Amino acid sequence: MVMAQSLFITLKNIHPDCQIDVLAPAWSLALLERMPEVSKAIVMPLAHGEFGLRARINQGRSLRAANYQQAIIWPNSWKSAITPWAAGIPVRTGYIGECRWGLLNDARKLDRKLLPMTVQRMVALGLPKTLPLPPEYPLPRLLIGANQQAAVIHKFQLSNLKNILALCPGAEYGAAKRWPAEYYAQVARQQIANGWQVWLFGSDNDRAATAQINREVDGACLDLTGRTSIAEAVDLLSLVDVVVTNDSGLMHIAAALDKKIIALFGSSDPNFTPPLHPAAHVISLNMACAPCFEHECPLGHTKCLTDLKPARVTTAIAQITGADRGVAGVESACGLPQ
Repeated sequence: MVMAQSLFITLKNIHPDCQIDVLAPAWSLALLERMPEVSKAIVMPLAHGEFGLRARINQGRSLRAANYQQAIIWPNSWKSAITPWAAGIPVRTGYIGECRWGLLNDARKLDRKLLPMTVQRMVALGLPKTLPLPPEYPLPRLLIGANQQAAVIHKFQLSNLKNILALCPGAEYGAAKRWPAEYYAQVARQQIANGWQVWLFGSDNDRAATAQINREVDGACLDLTGRTSIAEAVDLLSLVDVVVTNDSGLMHIAAALDKKIIALFGSSDPNFTPPLHPAAHVISLNMACAPCFEHECPLGHTKCLTDLKPARVTTAIAQITGADRGVAGVESACGLPQ
């Protein structure tokens, strides 16, 4: 959803007066509310993977009165194209996927080599098919208001909002994306010793990891895991200075909040879904077996993450915060192709 903002910005750049409504799962509404390009969010009532043919047709029919001129359909599934078809939207754009001829009438063939990045694939759907590829893409930028920040400051009783490090040790995809919790703890310990606050972010599924991190630093972190809504997590992240994160949704949110980011990649490919920020520091060991895109390490060792030691991350933090002017460059600063 964060990467989709690049598509929304592109559409607004081409058609400044266009109205962009987004049909999406309820969990994503907090993100859409922080994207000024989006006029309206429409909740998709079905769960991920649920077919619900009648519900999709009925929802499409309920949208006919809006008189939409075009639908851009990002998911490649057949079922995702049913609602725009039932809504009678005259131009229905999407990649061919699952033989959606008929449901789509502006069907595009995805050239994975020409469009290696997810964000490029999204933006290309908003452009005429005659334009050369790959397209340029604007960077996502979530807008957080002062009232939203004040609300989370009050709710979580925050003070002294300086030198805050956010650690995001989760990744819903699986263990092959998760840097070890004990390594995060070593980074936390170093930064606390340097006078920093450390905040821990994640979902309920990350409680074990963040509890271990906090336990290893004698409870010196502020553990926000599972205590926030998505909206609150976004607004809290807008207050921090540096984010250390796995390849995850929080990584993309931090990039869209213009934060200093150190992104750690294991089984996934930083060239496919990098943090969309020109100054993001991406650390990947670029092992011969990576990227494997597996949920669990197929070789049983996860060396792409366990061999990435905490000292590399603390060195990167010192560099991007100016704490060590003599530090050599980290493995790579994310150079985003345009």
